[in-house]
Amino acid sequence: MSEQSTEPRPTLEAVAARAGVSRATVSRVVNGGDGVREPLVERVRQAVEELGYVPNQAARSLVTRRHDAVAVVIAEPETKVFADPFFALQLRGISKELTAHDSQLVLLLTEGRADHARVGRYLAGGHVDGALVFSLHLDDPLPGLIHGVPTVYGGRPGWIDGSRGAVYVDCDNRGGAREAVRHLVGLGRRNIGHITGALDQTSAVDRLDGFRDVMVDADPKLIAEGDFTPGGGERAMRELLDRCPDLDAVFAANDLTAVGAMRVLRERGRRVPEDVAVVGFDDMLPFTEQADPPLTTVRQDIEEMGRLMARLLLRGLERTASTSASGGLAGAPSSVVLPTTLVRRASA
Repeated sequence: MSEQSTEPRPTLEAVAARAGVSRATVSRVVNGGDGVREPLVERVRQAVEELGYVPNQAARSLVTRRHDAVAVVIAEPETKVFADPFFALQLRGISKELTAHDSQLVLLLTEGRADHARVGRYLAGGHVDGALVFSLHLDDPLPGLIHGVPTVYGGRPGWIDGSRGAVYVDCDNRGGAREAVRHLVGLGRRNIGHITGALDQTSAVDRLDGFRDVMVDADPKLIAEGDFTPGGGERAMRELLDRCPDLDAVFAANDLTAVGAMRVLRERGRRVPEDVAVVGFDDMLPFTEQADPPLTTVRQDIEEMGRLMARLLLRGLERTASTSASGGLAGAPSSVVLPTTLVRRASA
């Protein structure tokens, strides 16, 4: 059994002595400060590597006021987060960007109202540099609870009064929905139904508006409310078939909803796409390719949206140490809305 090393950890003073510079110079280099000539920077870096010096994060935070940690807040229960591939893709994009900037990801989920207060207290406690928040619902209290924390939102926030600014990353939900429905119309389908997402979320409302942009005179019976889950898609599909037996196409608010809808169509003896064409939204690979039949859907780059959220937050933190009165990022870039693309497969 090998003996544990008892050698003390290298100190700033030891690095300074090795590099032949002052302790203050080492501190500025280690903490990313300016004003040190490049030859001295290189000497300090070489001494750090030779001695195996590891900065004390607590002390470093006192100097830089940065924790190199970002909270990712998903306003959904863990049962939904870990069952929906959308969240995995977005987290992967966020994680890649934070890792590239040597920053840690702290995942926070909200199961109920009590969790909102807990998350708000944690963020206000200064444990992280900022927050990435997504899957907000219209009545969600989180934005008010994290007031003053640098934040980027995933999806357009649905501020009721419109008075608060926010930095966000979203896709063109309305335009993508229009393209999906126009595709169905182009196939000669006339009785086109829509299964919505949860209508307390802006993405679902925007996709419903896109459907209505094309189907201006659609019978209200052709619209059934879902919740972005396969079970919600099944329930809504049964409603649509019961109300409108001559239905010949469905635009579903997301891929999970579309798969649930196709399951019910098979149960009712309806062939996809011969009898009923189906289009989803998201294009969550390989999920959509493995559907039966493979799903025609509107693609949004979910992983890239996650990367952009993290990138906007980190840029804002680099530009300023202060936040705006609204809790936004002072000096941050504008919000980003990514385009969507229709991906045609066998379901429509």
